[in-house]
Amino acid sequence: MSEDTASVPDEAPLTLYLLHALGASARSFDRLADRLAGHVRVVGIDLPGFGSEADATATDLTRTVAHVERVLAAHDGGPWLLGGHSMGGKVTALVASRVLRGEAALFGLAGVVLMAPSPPRPEPMDEERRERMLSWVADGPLSDEDAETFVAQNVAEPLDAEAHAVALDGLRRTSPAAWRAWLETGSTVDATAEVGLLDLPALVLAGEDDADLGAAAQPGLLAAVYPRARFVALPDTGHLIPLERDAEAAEAIARFVDEEVRVGPVVPDEWARLIAGDRVDDRVRGILARRALPDDRGYAPAALDLAQLTLLREIADLVVPQEGRAIDIAARVDAQLARGEGDGWRNADLPPDPEAYRAGLDTLAGVWATDPADRDRILRAAIEGESTAEGAFDAERMKAWLEDVRNDLVRQWLAHPASMARVGYDGFATGGSPMRGYVELRLGRREDWEPSGVGGTIATGDAA
Repeated sequence: MSEDTASVPDEAPLTLYLLHALGASARSFDRLADRLAGHVRVVGIDLPGFGSEADATATDLTRTVAHVERVLAAHDGGPWLLGGHSMGGKVTALVASRVLRGEAALFGLAGVVLMAPSPPRPEPMDEERRERMLSWVADGPLSDEDAETFVAQNVAEPLDAEAHAVALDGLRRTSPAAWRAWLETGSTVDATAEVGLLDLPALVLAGEDDADLGAAAQPGLLAAVYPRARFVALPDTGHLIPLERDAEAAEAIARFVDEEVRVGPVVPDEWARLIAGDRVDDRVRGILARRALPDDRGYAPAALDLAQLTLLREIADLVVPQEGRAIDIAARVDAQLARGEGDGWRNADLPPDPEAYRAGLDTLAGVWATDPADRDRILRAAIEGESTAEGAFDAERMKAWLEDVRNDLVRQWLAHPASMARVGYDGFATGGSPMRGYVELRLGRREDWEPSGVGGTIATGDAA
């Protein structure tokens, strides 16, 4: 493969933005930030009506989502995660859905981290408890007595002095209007249709002693929303996870990041900013955001069986060799086959794509080798129409099928935004309103809006 026109960092910084619970603030994540320092940068965001934003008058979900997006727009580089505790979990789902649809002017979301999250659907809550909590702000801010009651009701064991003080500070600073807005409206809104399916890496932490949003309840509340969710139950833990179990939560987050988030190539910052900008249509931005998501390490093949997918991955390694963290392009081809998608045509001598893949892979498996050098020789011979494999495909049909295979594998690699950056393709940034284009199209010409690597010579990587 020729030298890159854009450098892609091997270990880009990763930021986790966290949205707090009802009656809390960004301070509730301070201990998590300390424990994850050097591995993941944790940034808490105060929501309207809470913490440093206690004076904000707009506290409904729509304005809260807009507030979070404004804060995220200042993101200073690298992929990022979004997370939420309790109330913040519902806001996280709404923001993430807008990012993956391209409606938010953001790019780089790599997964979500949720702690006892409120689901997109109405939150399960005892109505008598809801009314009691509303009565606490009938005459103004929460009293010290009511704040103490709230903390005691939401922990499995008493908090240490420092954590207890943080919890009380958040409750005392909470706007009564924001408290009422969540209990009366935010928690009761059914946003399942708006959120839809969020097929991205997701970590869900929940306490075993949390009644409504605990470990026993979360799979039923969220499995249909987050098909890739990793559910982690925390024993002897109530609802206030960041203050009760910061060490255990940090350990689970670090493991999740290493195993499910840092598994693919990183889109360079200049390119991420371009995709998030106003030159890119919402629909295109959403497509690129979904393509850039980390591949599922536990991907279960949908069109092929596991042996066929394994062989396709070995073929992919020969057709599109990748350095560093690789795209699982074989799995992406399998998903393409399962969706019934293709490039719009097929060789008349071949059956429909899913059937052709199964037949071709089963035929090739009969002569496939364990040694990479032998595999390369076998594949080259098959590409030239000289395969000695016996099965559903003779040598000529194997040659025709492998043309489609190579095309599919390369297309899936090139479709990833990180690959577009590597080859210097920015033709996706010609939309927006009004529609944008190029001033001059010629070799070596870079326009002001284009990333700095564009316009160089691919063979050398030198800028024009």
